[in-house]
Amino acid sequence: MMERKNWLGLLFLAVMMAITGCVLLRGQSMPLLWAGLRKLNPAFVLLGLALMVGYVSCEALCTRQILGRLGHPVPYRRCLGYSFVGFYVSSITPSATGGQPAQVYYMSRDQIPAAHGALNMMLIASCYQVAALLWGGAMWLVPSVRALAGSQLGLLLIYGATVMTLLTLGMMGIMFLPAPARRICQRILRLLTATGLVKNPSSAQEKLDRQLAEYARGAACVRANPGLTLQVLGLCILQLGLLFSVPWVVYLAFGFSGQSWLQVVGVQALVTLAVCNLPLPGAVGPAEGSFVSAFAPVFGASMVTPAMLISRGISFYAFLVISCAVAVCVHLRTSRESRVRTLQALAAHQRGARGQTVRRYLSTRATG
Repeated sequence: MMERKNWLGLLFLAVMMAITGCVLLRGQSMPLLWAGLRKLNPAFVLLGLALMVGYVSCEALCTRQILGRLGHPVPYRRCLGYSFVGFYVSSITPSATGGQPAQVYYMSRDQIPAAHGALNMMLIASCYQVAALLWGGAMWLVPSVRALAGSQLGLLLIYGATVMTLLTLGMMGIMFLPAPARRICQRILRLLTATGLVKNPSSAQEKLDRQLAEYARGAACVRANPGLTLQVLGLCILQLGLLFSVPWVVYLAFGFSGQSWLQVVGVQALVTLAVCNLPLPGAVGPAEGSFVSAFAPVFGASMVTPAMLISRGISFYAFLVISCAVAVCVHLRTSRESRVRTLQALAAHQRGARGQTVRRYLSTRATG
C-alpha cells in the first residue's frame, strides 16, 4: 500500500507542516498560546470530529447510490472505507483528486470494474466542484461574509474560483461535448509532445482515449439518471456544509459569541474555495495562513492562531491519522479476500493432493 510515491508524499507533507508551523508560530508567545488553548471545551472537539465523520459518510452514500445504479450493491461500510482511503491519499498527494485512483483501485479489488469505479468518482468529483462553487458564490453574496473574508483572501480567492470554474466547465465539456473536447485535448497532447513534456505520445493517446470514453459513459449515466445526479449534488452540498461547520464548532468551543453560524461557515467556504486547488498536499501552508488572515476578525488577533490549530487539527491532521488507520484496514481486508479468491480458483481447477490441501485450508478458514 505504501508505495515510494506515498512515502515521498508523507515526507513532503511533514516538511510543509514543519515550515508552516515555524512561520505561523514565529513571534507567538507560547504561554499566551497555551493559555488560549486551555479555554477550549473538549466536548466541541468531539463534535467537530463527528462532523468530519459525517463529511466522509456523505461521500460514501454517494458511492453506494452510484454503484447501485451501475449494478453493484456494495455494502455501505465498504463505501465508507473507500471514502476514508480517498481522504487519506488526497491528503498526502499534491492534488485534491489524488485519492480517486486509490479508491478505484480498492473498488477493483472488490470485483467492481475499474471503469465503473472511475465513473463513480468522476460523477462525485463533478458534483463536489459544483457544490463548492455554489457554496462560495452564495457566501460571497452575503455582505457580512464578504466584508470579513473578501479583502483578506484577495487574489488567492480569485485564483481558486477561476481554477474551480475552469475545471468544472472542462469536465462538463468533455462529458457533453465530446467532439470539441477531443480536438482540444489532442492539440494539447501534440503541444506537450513537441515540447518534450510527453515522452511516449502513443501511450498518452491511449490513456486520453480511455479517459474520454469514461467521461462519455459518465454523460450517459447522467442523462439516464437525472434524479441520481441531483441526489449526489445535494449530498455534496451537505458534505461541504459539515466541513465548513468545523470552525463554527471551534468558535463555540472557545466560548465566543457575536458571529452567526452563517458568517463563520461563509468565511470557511471562501477559504476552502481559495486554497483547495493549490498543488500542495492538503493545501498545507496556504490553508493555515488563509485561515489566520480571514478569521482574524472573527476570533481576534490573540485567539486566531489557537483557533486555527484546533480547526485544522480536527478537519485535517487528526482525521488524516484516522483515515490512515482505516486505509490500512481496507488494504488488509482486500488483500485477504483477494488471496481467498485466488485459492478458491486454484481449488476449483487443481486436481490431486494439492487441490485437496487447498480445499482443506479454505474449509478450515470458513469454520474457524
